[in-house]
Amino acid sequence: MTFDASEQEGRRGALPPWLKRLGSLFITLVVTLFGLLLVTFMIGRVVPIDPVLAAVGDRASASTYHKVYLALGLDKPIWEQFLIYVNQVLHGNLGESVLTSRPVLEDIGTVFPATLELSTVAILIGTLVGIPAGVLAAVRQGRLSDQVVRVLGLVGYSAPIFWLGLLGLLLFYAKLGWVSGPGRLDVGYQFSVDRITGLMLVDTALEGQWDAFWNAVSHIILPASLLGYYSMAYISRMTRSFMLQELGQEYIITARVKGVSERRIIWGHALRNAAVPLVTVVALSYGNLLQGAVLTETIFAWPGLGMYLTNSLGSADMNAVLGSTLVIGAAFVALNLLSDVLYTFLDPRVRRQQ
Repeated sequence: MTFDASEQEGRRGALPPWLKRLGSLFITLVVTLFGLLLVTFMIGRVVPIDPVLAAVGDRASASTYHKVYLALGLDKPIWEQFLIYVNQVLHGNLGESVLTSRPVLEDIGTVFPATLELSTVAILIGTLVGIPAGVLAAVRQGRLSDQVVRVLGLVGYSAPIFWLGLLGLLLFYAKLGWVSGPGRLDVGYQFSVDRITGLMLVDTALEGQWDAFWNAVSHIILPASLLGYYSMAYISRMTRSFMLQELGQEYIITARVKGVSERRIIWGHALRNAAVPLVTVVALSYGNLLQGAVLTETIFAWPGLGMYLTNSLGSADMNAVLGSTLVIGAAFVALNLLSDVLYTFLDPRVRRQQ
């Protein structure tokens, strides 16, 4: 009886499992963000670019150079510079862009919605095409459809995205005229749409400007399809692998013996279990699109974070480069955290452990 009472008291004093997991996720998030801040800070210190010269120019006097050098805190020890950097970031200060003479955070808030919109449409295309293609390849393993999916995936992995972009512009825009050219909107619509969310498809729909909406669709469809093809190659390959693993499990054999239809076995049982690791795959693909749209945005003159980062690198604008890198890293962390939470809800085994 004494043991039972002490055990009950221990259970009462113990934290709920969901609270423990929440605390674990919070600690992981803090440590990851701290590491991200450290990495971006060190990048700014090891690159062969003088931040003072980038700010004042190479024709500035020695006194001006020294004043800016002190203002940037470069005379302080490296650990103190890092603490100053962390404090600035926590207060939303990513510095001022040399290229635009505006706060970097303000610039990123202007350009990031374009990248978010492009990447979101691309991941929707990649997921809606990649998962069924991977399921088809797994179900018809070794057949023609399986070979076709694998070859298309190999091409998506191997072909340089800038080459596909130039080829797509030449064929679908210059030759066939099926899509609009570079940019997010034609010149005639650019100043007629008010900025509400920064997402052109959403803003034009909210304002009821359907001509501008379809013009935005015609601009985004080609770059989004190319990025979607890139993500589809990865998603389809991973879906095929997960499905082959699930289709070889004993519960699939048992379901077939019981006379369950093949369609229900594939889509209701095997894919449902394969969806758990697929969440992480899609989340990582989405993160890769957010950071990997640099070449695509440059080719299609897409005014997003990738193009902003490219221009900043060309101008040695390290505040903008580090700020963009930090935002992309934070997006990766957020997506990983989201996939972890979804993994918990989708996998009943994890819920039982809690």
